[in-house]
Amino acid sequence: MGEPKSPISQDHQTTAAATTSSASTVPPPPPLPRRQSSLLEPSHKKKSRTKVFHVFRSVFRSFPIITHACKMPTLPMGRLDSSRAISSCNRVSGTLFGYRKGSVSLSVQETPKCLPSLVVELAMQTNVLQKEMGTGMVRIALECEKRGDKDKTRLIDEPGWTMYCNGKKTGYGMKREATEEDLNVMELLKSVTMGAGVLPGKFEVEGPDGEMAYMRALFERVVGSKDSETLYMLSPEGNNGPELSIFFVRI
Repeated sequence: MGEPKSPISQDHQTTAAATTSSASTVPPPPPLPRRQSSLLEPSHKKKSRTKVFHVFRSVFRSFPIITHACKMPTLPMGRLDSSRAISSCNRVSGTLFGYRKGSVSLSVQETPKCLPSLVVELAMQTNVLQKEMGTGMVRIALECEKRGDKDKTRLIDEPGWTMYCNGKKTGYGMKREATEEDLNVMELLKSVTMGAGVLPGKFEVEGPDGEMAYMRALFERVVGSKDSETLYMLSPEGNNGPELSIFFVRI
């Protein structure tokens, strides 16, 4: 007969069970540290005065308003007072982005390398806006109520607007602070001045619905008054691509 095996002590069994239990409940590794953004703060530099011919062109381009609720500007005695019709005009970087079946957002930056100065979540799905732009001209109007004369709130600081696209009411656009995802998109696109495409998005969603679609372009920003601002998309020379105008108005 062989030698009898030594019994395993109760303490040893308890220790082994505790080790197995702890091994099966190992906590997941901590998330990767947030990547620090390299985007710059807007400079808010004073813009140079616009040339007269540029003022005239901007004013005439701002005449078509896409909804019945917006009021057409009038010219006193048939004359154009350029100092009243437009107060400033400059170029900014504008990005429309969003998941194909999610809401599209608008980000406005001083340059592609700057932090957003305005982010608006529009009342339209990204794929619907893509179809509209495929037809050619797109006019988006964001309207809100006028404030009292003593109110100093800037137009782009309004919290929300009623939104129209090509004359059709689509819902309500909301201003919001830039999220971490917004900043990641701007970080990825900081070397892009004009262009369109897709970015990696939701890895848990297969197919194109998990992709982040974007379109970036330079916009001419026309400030008509404290109650009227317009963004006109600028196309490259010789490019007959879609035309996009975004109106911010108080009525």
